[in-house]
Amino acid sequence: MQTIQQQWAQCQTILADNLTSSAYRTWFAPIVPVQFAEGVLVLQVKSQFVAEYIEQNYLPLLSSAIIRVFGAGTKLEYRVLIDSTTGAGTKLPSAGAVAQTMPVPGAVRQNENFDSQLNDLYTFDSFVPGEPNKLARTAGLAIAKQPGYTAFNPLFVYGGSGVGKTHLANAIGNQVRALNPQSRVIYVSANTFKLQYQDATKNNKVPDFLNFYNSVDVLIVDDIQYFAGLRGTQDTFFHIFDYLQQSRKQLILTCDRPPVELKDIQERLLTRFKWGLSAEIKEPDYLLRKNILLSKMKRDGIDLSGEVVDYIAQSVRSSVRDLEGILASLLAHSTLTDREIDVALAEEVISHIVAIQPRVITVGDVIGAVAEHYGISEKAILSSNRSREITQVRHVAAYLCKEMTHSSLTEIGFKMGRRTHATMLHSVAIVKNQLEFDPALRQHIAQLEAALKY
Repeated sequence: MQTIQQQWAQCQTILADNLTSSAYRTWFAPIVPVQFAEGVLVLQVKSQFVAEYIEQNYLPLLSSAIIRVFGAGTKLEYRVLIDSTTGAGTKLPSAGAVAQTMPVPGAVRQNENFDSQLNDLYTFDSFVPGEPNKLARTAGLAIAKQPGYTAFNPLFVYGGSGVGKTHLANAIGNQVRALNPQSRVIYVSANTFKLQYQDATKNNKVPDFLNFYNSVDVLIVDDIQYFAGLRGTQDTFFHIFDYLQQSRKQLILTCDRPPVELKDIQERLLTRFKWGLSAEIKEPDYLLRKNILLSKMKRDGIDLSGEVVDYIAQSVRSSVRDLEGILASLLAHSTLTDREIDVALAEEVISHIVAIQPRVITVGDVIGAVAEHYGISEKAILSSNRSREITQVRHVAAYLCKEMTHSSLTEIGFKMGRRTHATMLHSVAIVKNQLEFDPALRQHIAQLEAALKY
């Protein structure tokens, strides 16, 4: 029989697999399991603030882990340690009993209490829009209004870890249910679908399994790449896919890569993945990172200076999940150590969580940014066109290449249409001279420098 420490270690493994390393270390690694008796699990936390933050932000995930390890029906309590010498503490009940279970596909009943397994926190209101997610979000909004009756069926959303794929998929499902509460929407991870299929096969209940999934109006499968190499699971999903598609039901799939890069997936499935819309969610750019931080701050009642927000947005580039983890860690450090959140604290916290690497700006980056800023083509900048407008833009590009890249003037000239060192030197000198008396040009240069840095 496992000890409570061994069981909690299993829960921690599940939590660590589903959180950023920073969020896990800050909120869950310090927790100590105290007691598990009469269906109640007591976890010791450092402060009431920690318990409240976990309840507000991580309860669905924590509940899922506890159900999986300790069993359905388990209730959760927190114990806040008051005196480490005597061991005295106070208990805080969780917001609700941890009693939710994943629906087991079975015979379909008309009036069953259908659990969609959607995360209620993942809505379009909490999904911060930006250029990196514009296409996927726009398609998602259209689907929510008419699931199964748009050209986006299936919707195949792909992108790196932590960019918001799961959030968007849940947001679509939640919006469908808000507009039509009778809709049968189910969210399932590819791994859970696989386990359900294996259980159905083992217990001779495959027909019930198929009936369950064929009865839904919107099927959301997260992390479809985990179907790779699972022939039986793929065969079954193929039949479900075809039935739902032909019945004008909506399919939403998420993946860490585009269909063309999937391996060990049947060709007939890959073909169907491409039937609708494949929409990439890219890593958040500077503006989206900043807006995400502002949104999280507003939601959680956090007040950070513009300087701190800018520093975080500049330093944490990879994913939305990392941004959330950094914000949580900052808040925890500030609360538990009674320090003001300033750039120094932000730098200290971030340096222990992510590798801060200054962006390496290339000549190509500069030419692209200048072309976009002035609304002309890169080809025009590199051409022999000597019109006054093009020439001035070319001068600006040369100046910025000199100031912001590690390339020599000879290298810059070669990459800007095989121009000479002397030509580049002349362009740089012209812009330097103009900057002394032209405020409009100074503003353009400042905007371009900010765009290239962030």
